[in-house]
Amino acid sequence: MGVAIFMAADPDLRLRGQLVRRLGRFREMLPGSFVENKRSCGRPNCHCADGKSLHTQYQISVLVDGKPKTFHVPKGMVDQVREKIQLRQRFEAAVAAICKINLRRFLKEREKS
Repeated sequence: MGVAIFMAADPDLRLRGQLVRRLGRFREMLPGSFVENKRSCGRPNCHCADGKSLHTQYQISVLVDGKPKTFHVPKGMVDQVREKIQLRQRFEAAVAAICKINLRRFLKEREKS
C-alpha cells in the first residue's frame, strides 16, 4: 500500500497533511493583539478638545521578555498589521487541530498495543 493511498483512506492524516502544507503562509504572522484607542491630542483648539471627536490611535500589544509592550501602528499599515495578527490566530488554531489529530491517532494506536 502506497503512502498516498494510505493517507487518502485516513481522513485524519489527510486533514493533518493539509494543515501542515498551509503552515508556510504563516511566515509573515505577528504576535500580540491589535489595539485601537480613542484619545485627545491635548491641543486646546483641536476638534478633539470637546472629548467627543477623538483621534484614533492604533497599536499592537505584545509580551517582550515577559513584559507587556505596545508599539504604534501607522494608519497606512493598519490593515496589513491586522491581517498578520489574524494569521497568528489562524496558526494557533491549525496547531491545535494538528495536536488534536495526533492525540486521537496516538490513543487509537495505544489501544492496538
